[in-house]
Amino acid sequence: MRFLTHHSYFSLPYILYSPINTNSLLTASPQPTTSCLPLIITMAKHLALGFSLCFLVLFHGCLASRQQSQFSQQNECQLNQIQAREPDNRIECEAGRIESWDYNQDDFQCAGVAVQRITIESNGLHLPSYTNTPRLVYVVQGRGHVGMVLPGCPETFEESEQSDEEQQGQQQQWQGQRGRQQQGRQQGQQESFEQLDRHQRVRRVKEGDVIAVPAGVTCWTHNHGNQPLVFVSLFDMSNERNQLDQNPRKFYLAGNPQDEFNQQGEQGRGQQGRTRSQQQGNNNNNIFAGFDTQLLADALNIDQQTAQRLQGQNDNRPQIVRVQGRFDFVEPPRSQREERQMQGQQMQGQQGQYEQNGMEELFCHMQMKQNIGKPKMADVYSPQAGRISTLNSFSMPILRLLRLSAERGFFYNNAIYSPHWNLNAHEVYYVIRGSARVQVVNDNGETILDDQVRQGQLFIVPQNHAVLQKAMSNGYEYIAFKTDDNAMMNTMAGRTSVLRALPDVVLANAYQMDREQARNLKYNRQETVALSSSRSSRSQRSWWALDA
Repeated sequence: MRFLTHHSYFSLPYILYSPINTNSLLTASPQPTTSCLPLIITMAKHLALGFSLCFLVLFHGCLASRQQSQFSQQNECQLNQIQAREPDNRIECEAGRIESWDYNQDDFQCAGVAVQRITIESNGLHLPSYTNTPRLVYVVQGRGHVGMVLPGCPETFEESEQSDEEQQGQQQQWQGQRGRQQQGRQQGQQESFEQLDRHQRVRRVKEGDVIAVPAGVTCWTHNHGNQPLVFVSLFDMSNERNQLDQNPRKFYLAGNPQDEFNQQGEQGRGQQGRTRSQQQGNNNNNIFAGFDTQLLADALNIDQQTAQRLQGQNDNRPQIVRVQGRFDFVEPPRSQREERQMQGQQMQGQQGQYEQNGMEELFCHMQMKQNIGKPKMADVYSPQAGRISTLNSFSMPILRLLRLSAERGFFYNNAIYSPHWNLNAHEVYYVIRGSARVQVVNDNGETILDDQVRQGQLFIVPQNHAVLQKAMSNGYEYIAFKTDDNAMMNTMAGRTSVLRALPDVVLANAYQMDREQARNLKYNRQETVALSSSRSSRSQRSWWALDA
C-alpha cells in the first residue's frame, strides 16, 4: 500500500460516486413516468451505497493488513535471548572471501539489519556492485582504494594532454611509485591521444576509516597493501531508502557472483535457496547478463564480443578477483613536494590536472569517509579506562541521508563501559580485538545476553535495552553501528547518569535507603562513560591499546 497516499483515499470515493447521476438515469429511461422516479432514485442510492460499502471493506482490509504487518514486525523485538554470533556463511573467492551473518535470526530481524565481513587479499579487486540499502563500512585492517560512482556527478579526475617529451621529463623527476604508474600510462598514450582516462574520485582507505555508501551507489574496492584488507559492512534493510523487501540484495556489474546471504553451507534454508536458483537458471550472473546480447551491444555501441565479456560469459570468477598487470588510475600526488614538481612542469597558462572541475552539486563532493580509530579523534577519554570516538551526522553530514552512525571503543583491561540504553537506535557491536563480559537486559528485567564476547564476534542490542560491558584482561576494542544518524544514549552510572539527575529523596524512597546512601549512590562515580575498575592500572594496559 506504499503507493496510496491520503489524497488517493479521498479521491476513490469520488470516483465511485461520480457515475451515479439520477439525471443521466432519467435521460436514459424511455419516457419515464412520475411513478418510476422514486424507484429509479432509490435504485441509484442503493447502488451508490453498495459501492461505498465495498470501498469501506477494501479500505479497512488494507488498513488491517498494514497494522498486522506492523504488529508482526514489532513482535520480532520480543526477544527472550540473543547471542554473540560468528558468521554463518562463507564464500571463497579468487583473491579473498566474503562472510555473512544469518539476517533471519530474531535479533537481526528486530534491528532490521544484515552484516558482512569481507577480506581482500593483496592486489585483489572486489568487483563493482550496488545494494538496495544504505551501508556503513568500517575498515578493520589494511589499506586500499575505494571507488564510488555518484549518479549525475562529473568525472573530476582526468589525465592531462601532454606530449611524449613533457611526460618523459616529468617521469625523470617524479619519484617512487607514482613515477612508475605515470610511465605505464605514458606508454599507452604514445599510441594515441584520442582517449584519455576520466573517472570519479577514488579514495584511499586505511584501518579505522568509516565509509558511508548510499543505497544504489556503485562501489568497488582494491587492496594495494601487503596485508589483507578486512572491513565489516552493515546493511540497513529497514531504512526508508530501501523500497524493496526486508532482504539484503547486491547487484553486481561484473563477474559471476555467488549468493552472499542465502547460501548457508549444508544447512536447509541455504540448500533450498541454492536448489531453487539452479532450477530457475541464470544463477550467479551480473546484471548485464540478463539483457539480450545484441540489444546490449546496440545500447553501448560496442561489438557483440565485448558485450559478451560484460555479461560474464565464459567467466567463472566470483566477486573478488586477482588483478592482472598494473593497477593504476588518475589520482592526486601523495605529497606537496611531488605536487610542486608537477606544477613546475606545466606550461604557463595551461589548465592544471588538479584544478577545480566544476562540481556544482553538494552531493558530489560530500565527505564519504572519516577515520575514528586515531586517539586524537576521541570524544571520551579516561587514562584509567580508555576512549570512545563517535561519528554522527554532525561530524559527517552524509550520515543524515543514510540515517546511520557509528561508535569506536578502546577499553583497557578490566575497564567498564557504563551501563546504558539507546533512546532512538539499535546497536550492532562487532568485536575487533580483545574480549569482554556483556550483559543485555530487556523491559521485563530479564537477562537476554550474558556471555563473554571475543574477537570476530557480533552481537545486537535492541533499542532501549540496557547493556553493560566490562573488558577482560586482554582489553576490548569494538565498532558499533547505530540505526540513527544522531543516536542518543542514557547512562546508568557515572557523572551524567540518570541516577545522578534524580533527587536523593526519590532515590531513597525508590530503593528503600536513607539519604546518605542515596547521595553515595549518586556521587561514587566521577567518570562519565568509560569507567575504571579497581584492578585497572596503566601498567596493565595491552600494547594494542596504546598503539591504536
